[in-house]
Amino acid sequence: MKRLLFRALVLGVVVVFALACKNKEPAGEAQTAKAIGVFVPGVSSGSPVYEMLVEGVLAAAEQYNAGRVTVTVIEGGYNQAEWENKITAMTASGSYNLIVSSNPSLPDIVSKVSEQFPDQHFLLLDGEMKGNSRVYTLRYNQREQAYMAGYIAALQTETEQNGAQRRIGLVAAQEYPVMNNIILPGFLEGARAVHSSYEVDFRIVGNWYDAAKAGELAADMIQGGVRALLCIAGGANEGVVNAANRRNAKVVWFDSNGYNVNPGTVIGSSVIRQDIAACNQVLRYLEGALPFGSAEVMGVNDGYVDFIQDDPVYLETVPAEIREKQAAMIERIRSGALALFP
Repeated sequence: MKRLLFRALVLGVVVVFALACKNKEPAGEAQTAKAIGVFVPGVSSGSPVYEMLVEGVLAAAEQYNAGRVTVTVIEGGYNQAEWENKITAMTASGSYNLIVSSNPSLPDIVSKVSEQFPDQHFLLLDGEMKGNSRVYTLRYNQREQAYMAGYIAALQTETEQNGAQRRIGLVAAQEYPVMNNIILPGFLEGARAVHSSYEVDFRIVGNWYDAAKAGELAADMIQGGVRALLCIAGGANEGVVNAANRRNAKVVWFDSNGYNVNPGTVIGSSVIRQDIAACNQVLRYLEGALPFGSAEVMGVNDGYVDFIQDDPVYLETVPAEIREKQAAMIERIRSGALALFP
């Protein structure tokens, strides 16, 4: 049912779901309807992170049994310069009790919008902002996520290179604080846990859609000796995967399950559980328990960051020795023996 709702949702820029409660309204008790707006900084279809965002909000609305919930989804498109105006328009409409979104750039945008409309509440995932009494943020522990990606990239490189050239690659759409200060260092830290001499070849596409440029960057990195690459470039990831596939290199996926993107080329998926995060935090809001003004960070042991180890493609295409070493490292994180604070 949830999948059918989502497919209907992505047919238009704005789709409204009036979701009935599972339980009937108690006699003599008036229920207060809640209107939730979901701002997608891009497009939903084909963007797993934003598909998960929408699905999670819809799931929360379906599960909540104390009142009616209306969910409206607005897609902001790929032009980031337009996002502030579109969120401002959503807020100015006065239509939403809560606006939900997800992107590291959203806290700065919402900070400006909030000055104009101080009564609007926001729930922002994958970002951080403290102290605004109308804004709650949840940031994923992407040091853990990047560490897991770097570890398997180095394991793969060790298998292929036998220590001849310890270099891994990262192709990113853009530079931003979380990328530069958390993901890139975490990726290198994971690789250096395999061997201390690893280095990262870091390249920037400049946008989230230019697959041709991303492919050129990846091809040049592979020619320079990189055998395993992490790609965080949205639609441009396709170019990285194609370049790796043609040159028998490997790719590590980020944020969602990418094993079926190109089986055998994608050897790892370090993921965020954005659907679970969106559902849980929207439920907290609907129950009056979301701590506005705070900024929380959650990771592996909260169930919001993970590395997918049970996918059949992973089990069939990645050597057992690599899978066993990767599993042992992840277990150290889960047990607390390896603490990777964000």
